[in-house]
Amino acid sequence: MALSSPPLQRSLLLNRTIDVSNSAHRSSKKNAAPVKGRGGSRCCSAIAIDAPSAASAGAAGVRWGSVKLQGAREEMEDDAVVVRSDDLDGFSYAAVFDGHAGFSSVKFLREELYKECVTTLQSGLLLSGKDLNSTSKALQEAFERADAKLLHWLDKSGEEVESGSTATVLFIGNERIFVAHVGDSCVVLSRSGKAEVLTNPHRPYGRNRVSLQEIKRIREAGGWIVDGRICGDISVSRAFGDMRFKTKKKEMLEKGLEEGRWSPKFISRVQFTGDLVTATPDIYQVTLGSDAEFILLASDGLWDYMNSSDAVNFVRDQLRKHGDVQVKHLSHTCRLDRRSQDNVSIVIADLGRTDWQSLPLQQESFVYEMGQAFATIGMVSLGIWMSFQFSL
Repeated sequence: MALSSPPLQRSLLLNRTIDVSNSAHRSSKKNAAPVKGRGGSRCCSAIAIDAPSAASAGAAGVRWGSVKLQGAREEMEDDAVVVRSDDLDGFSYAAVFDGHAGFSSVKFLREELYKECVTTLQSGLLLSGKDLNSTSKALQEAFERADAKLLHWLDKSGEEVESGSTATVLFIGNERIFVAHVGDSCVVLSRSGKAEVLTNPHRPYGRNRVSLQEIKRIREAGGWIVDGRICGDISVSRAFGDMRFKTKKKEMLEKGLEEGRWSPKFISRVQFTGDLVTATPDIYQVTLGSDAEFILLASDGLWDYMNSSDAVNFVRDQLRKHGDVQVKHLSHTCRLDRRSQDNVSIVIADLGRTDWQSLPLQQESFVYEMGQAFATIGMVSLGIWMSFQFSL
């Protein structure tokens, strides 16, 4: 669990659970040992980076919660980041990373991507301006620079060289938000209880517009798709890392030949003209109004088992009943429905514009109750939330 609090010293906390008091003059931290999953990997952890100044540390009134949960997989490769600082001209930063083939790419990006964003956005000045084109170019540059650095680091270190990661980044200001998105995580905004999906998954299969564009791009770059996977390998079409689809494509072909996955005649016909997997982000700008309630950012481990409307309904119900998303013990986050093999990382930002206690509780239908029960894989497991109200 990570709850951001203005008085905290700037810190980066790994593999810990953090509870923050509501005091405007002092803070307390309770650090719990990480919960272990199968194979000794982490089950639940989060990070928080906070600034010393309440007056300038991010959008006013926003309450944050984050958690990551390990499913039945042997290794936890997800991560969630929440940053409140003076680095982005009043905007707060949150990100969810969904790694594959190891945790190395996520470990690198969780700090490096933030640094690149701060640099290219001119310490947030471009976020505060009105030129969306300049902001989009800056975010694209940040993502591509971070990817280039990651590829170089993986190549030189030799550490989990085939690893990669998606990244969906959220910048929240007082009146608007920006999203920079690579991969298949998702951002959902609740407006008066209605779910507004802000992103589209980058996957090399499906009949929707984005998927068809990704399939076309991959084929034009010389790649091919087998059973919804690029070169029969990876099922996400935009990601950081994954050097075998970028700088090591020739080596990828040679390895496939050695393993008997394709023939010499087949690879002789392959002509690569570009990267098969890219880290170029989709950029979204959304204006917030009085009806904007909260933002939910989560990896695909949640959305593959729960739709956006059910997720919004669940969070709203918890906020109306308790003022937070109620989970008694963080250890409950490990009790995922084993039908879900994937890991889950979740960040929620309550925008502070809704008087939850004044909203009437809705009568829940049997269908919705059953949906909640099934969806508990992620949402009851949120293990977050907001035991305090921002003090400015």
